[in-house]
Amino acid sequence: MGRKFKEHPVKPDSRYNSRLVSLFINYLMLDGKKSISEKNFYKAMDLLAKRHPDVEPIEVFQEAIENVRPHIEVRSRRVGGANYQVPTEIDRKRSTQLALRWIRDHSRARKGKPMSQRLAEELNDAYKRQGGAYHKREQVHRMAEANRAFAHFAW
Repeated sequence: MGRKFKEHPVKPDSRYNSRLVSLFINYLMLDGKKSISEKNFYKAMDLLAKRHPDVEPIEVFQEAIENVRPHIEVRSRRVGGANYQVPTEIDRKRSTQLALRWIRDHSRARKGKPMSQRLAEELNDAYKRQGGAYHKREQVHRMAEANRAFAHFAW
């Protein structure tokens, strides 16, 4: 078959010493401007610290990611001329990627405020099991549940 992709290790970020934070900062980056995405992320974390004085902001971030991570998704599979949406379990790495992407996209979709504020609001909502990213996860899970009858096509 084809060659396997060699994964490059991500260095932990400077403030929280977390690879997940570093990965998310990279996801936020536009046009290679990492310093701007770092500023936005750290400002968002400062805002979260003000909203949740009893909890560390990194814990709020990690819990938000955990709440948004999907455990199952649907994949299109062509069987006998028909396309079926087949529910399949996804590994931790992909589910984390999806969670980071959904939080980023739903933060960007909120308009009228600075990115750091929108990101803080989306992370806060995900922490409380609300918001666009969390609803996207619920939608994916509902879709998988609705197509459970086609699970036998997964191979």
